[in-house]
Amino acid sequence: MRPRSRPASSAVEPLAPPGGTLESLVRAALDRRLDPNSRAPVALALSGGGDSVALLHLAAAWAAGHGRTLLALTVDHGLNPDSARWTQEAGEAARPLGVAWRALAWTGDKPASGLPAAARAARHRLLADVARAAGARVLLTGHTRDDGLENELIGLGRMSEWDPSPAWPEGRGLLLCRPLLETRRAELRAWLQARAIPWLDDPANDDPRYARARARLTLLSPCEAGGGDRPQDGEGGERGATPPPLRESVVPLPHGHGGGEDGLLALPRSTDARTLSAALLCAAGTTTPPRGERLHALLARLRTGENFTATLAGARLVAEAGAVLIGRDPGRKGLPAVATEPGQVLVWDGRFELIAQGVAVVPLSGRQSLLSGPDRAELAALPAWARPTMPAHLHPDGHLTLARINALGPARLRAALAMIQHESDI
Repeated sequence: MRPRSRPASSAVEPLAPPGGTLESLVRAALDRRLDPNSRAPVALALSGGGDSVALLHLAAAWAAGHGRTLLALTVDHGLNPDSARWTQEAGEAARPLGVAWRALAWTGDKPASGLPAAARAARHRLLADVARAAGARVLLTGHTRDDGLENELIGLGRMSEWDPSPAWPEGRGLLLCRPLLETRRAELRAWLQARAIPWLDDPANDDPRYARARARLTLLSPCEAGGGDRPQDGEGGERGATPPPLRESVVPLPHGHGGGEDGLLALPRSTDARTLSAALLCAAGTTTPPRGERLHALLARLRTGENFTATLAGARLVAEAGAVLIGRDPGRKGLPAVATEPGQVLVWDGRFELIAQGVAVVPLSGRQSLLSGPDRAELAALPAWARPTMPAHLHPDGHLTLARINALGPARLRAALAMIQHESDI
């Protein structure tokens, strides 16, 4: 671990003029993604490592110049005897810059296997919960070009500058911004060293028991291992490049039901794999993508034009002549019954946000006869297979009323398909 010392200056330095490569890169990314008229706080994931500390200084200068509050969040995973001290040192890096800071802790039992993935999921949940509670719509992370290469090497896919939070439903309405994604890790270390800004090095980053550490070692060239410059690698696109706009052919189509307000989504039969995979998760309220071979088999079946019903990734898909209707699979277990207090806001089954009106929110499966005549008439507008998956309020006297719902699927799908490109679009 690199020893810490106080920064030479506690003031937020103004960003360099456009000629400053790193400063101008970060400023351009933040200007491109964040709303200049918003006064909502901007959250930042601060581990104390070199990447996040560099981003902290760069983002603090941008926030100060735009009248935005920057909220730095540090997650203590409790996986190292020094983690509590590292967390406090991360806070010490934030305070002199006038940045608000909070420490978060991953508590409870840790899994015996799959620890890195579990820690990553826990971190995103904690960050999303606190960022949303503070009113932030954007979470900045210090991922670099090196992180992106490592991700691809260990099979986690490509990173983008702008992505929805992977935590669901905690991260609903929260976008991740990675202003450093086309910057090399070595560039950031050199920038910090030139300004005498200290950072922490987690020994787990070099522990070959972990896949990411092995990927990092694999990507090191012989000259880099000896302290030289690393040659540039493969395709990465231009710095700060904006992703191409989404093709209209993958935009969800209203088709009777399927506009999303009832939790059902409709797609054209010509939809592509990316869109279908995202729509299945959004309609089902789940987070595990379908396996590739099953997804492509389903796509091939759609191309035949036949009418059929299938299930995948926790969702039911009904293919008809004009479109594909997708909702939660009623045969999948796990429809929750949640005890509530009137006025409580909750997310139910990963699909709906609602305000409780009784003592519990329960699924309608097996309970539809308990509804009033008007509620049954309203429910009848839904396809019969979708009705059991809807929520209802259970009242103290035992009667049920249909829940008034805010379906989360449409906004989640828009974010997943890169249809939200700016903070003001959220």
